[in-house]
Amino acid sequence: MRFTKMHGAGNDYVYVDCFAEPLPADVPALARALSDRHFGVGGDGLILICPAEQADAEMRMYNADGSYSENCGNALRCVAKYLYDHGLARRDPLRILTGGRVMTTALEVVDGRVQRVQVDMGEPILRSAEIPTTLPGDPPIDAELSAGGRAFRATCVSLGNPHCVLFVDELSDDLVLRIGPLIERDPRFPRRVNVEFVAVVDRQTVRQRTWERGAGETLACGTGACAVAVAGVLTGRTDRRVKVQLLGGDLDIEWREADNRLLMTGPAAEVFHGQWPAD
Repeated sequence: MRFTKMHGAGNDYVYVDCFAEPLPADVPALARALSDRHFGVGGDGLILICPAEQADAEMRMYNADGSYSENCGNALRCVAKYLYDHGLARRDPLRILTGGRVMTTALEVVDGRVQRVQVDMGEPILRSAEIPTTLPGDPPIDAELSAGGRAFRATCVSLGNPHCVLFVDELSDDLVLRIGPLIERDPRFPRRVNVEFVAVVDRQTVRQRTWERGAGETLACGTGACAVAVAGVLTGRTDRRVKVQLLGGDLDIEWREADNRLLMTGPAAEVFHGQWPAD
């Protein structure tokens, strides 16, 4: 099986072109094997690029632990790059189906290859039952949440996958690596949750670290950056255009007031190709 390693701002996945390769028989097991950074290729998960009737392609995402995820902004940018650079869909904009939603991408092309991609991430999901979470509020905005002996104010948003945004004074390993997994599996999040820890620099700039559901800490989270932008507006901390500084690079997010849609712009990079043994 041929694969391609790609990353968006350091959020790295193994990509399989299912236009050319048959669908794997046991995708969760394959995701776990490929993602292992010591015994596999290494990555935050597995992305299958599949044909789709209603879009240029379908993105199917599996976390490093083999669990399915509905959406990933960084992976969407990489899928758009792959489709264009490899000639599967040589047009702009591109439409990509993921988690039952069709996303539109606009491409920044230099010398025939995609360098950056803007993704229309659609409207944020703010109803608690659809995020889903049982925290109070619809959506929860600065709701009280305790974990690991610490008290936080949580704002919850879904971009097709659930996010819990916590604004903090300082980012730390203790918050991300100890508190993050506790909140991910907190019973108030029935489908688990991605946890964003955010320090506000100014109204147009924030710093973010993410504990990602099923993957652990990742260098970037595109849907998480969108959730942070929404949470910043809902809590009055940021403007509608914000630069999100992540460990792997920056993402530019805009939550448009006119149509309620989120635009995310950032890099996409291809790292290498390889062959994974059939057995």
